Amino acid sequence: MTPSLPSSASAASAVTVACCQLAPQVGRVSENREQIREAVLSAADRGANIVVLPELANSGYVFDDAEELRATAEPIGGETIREWEALASRLRLVIVSGFAELGADGHVYNTGVLIDETGLRAVYRKAHLWNAEKTRGFTPGAAPPPVVDTPYGRIGMLVCYDLEFPEWVRMAALEGAQLLCGPVNWPLYPRPEGERPGEIIRVQANAAVNRMFVAVADRAGVERGQEWLGGSVIVDADGYPVTALRLGEAATVSATVDLAEAHDKSISELNDVHADRRPELYSGVGPEQP
Repeated sequence: MTPSLPSSASAASAVTVACCQLAPQVGRVSENREQIREAVLSAADRGANIVVLPELANSGYVFDDAEELRATAEPIGGETIREWEALASRLRLVIVSGFAELGADGHVYNTGVLIDETGLRAVYRKAHLWNAEKTRGFTPGAAPPPVVDTPYGRIGMLVCYDLEFPEWVRMAALEGAQLLCGPVNWPLYPRPEGERPGEIIRVQANAAVNRMFVAVADRAGVERGQEWLGGSVIVDADGYPVTALRLGEAATVSATVDLAEAHDKSISELNDVHADRRPELYSGVGPEQP
């Protein structure tokens, strides 16, 4: 399936995207909110139209147990989301952020939210849980990645480990996402000297094979002994970074990009990365071999 031109195509296609690389800490919810507020205001002062924040930005990440997580999680209608809605409305921008959600069903989710000047537009619960998330009280989501028409373009959203699954990323691309936003918390792992972090390489691949922009907001600092990569990056529709890496440090990276480029899926005169797909061959049941 090749999606038709989305209704947001009439929106201004040249937009400024900012990824705020923050250092939230478990148990310091009010301090985390203040850090987020200052970062969003600073990004807006620099002309940002879309601001991406890290995974679990309101709560921190390294929980001791499920009880500590539950004590920190907030409902969708809680103070954090209300403050983000007020910021998006006042500054007339889009905020995409990670959030520890206490669901109305009693479960706790690793959630992403997309908010624009009209209010909360999308809630996405991380489908692919990473490592101790499976044992510290998070429930995985089951809904597909949301893709939302905003004043600045058609935006999709995933959370961290979700970006490691090409099938999941492709779902957002086939729904016409021009920009895929990913709040993440990437742990720092060893890598060969001189090599770009593998997480960033996979983001570049996701962008290139779908010809869409990807903006990832990682976190910085050390939390309860866990070092973080701090690999925030904005990647263009050809798969190339358009921001410099600020590995490990608190920083905001930003770029002005033309999201209209993501409508063009061609990579040669006769090739189109979506139209050339052959889903009937991807079911895992191939033809009989001679």
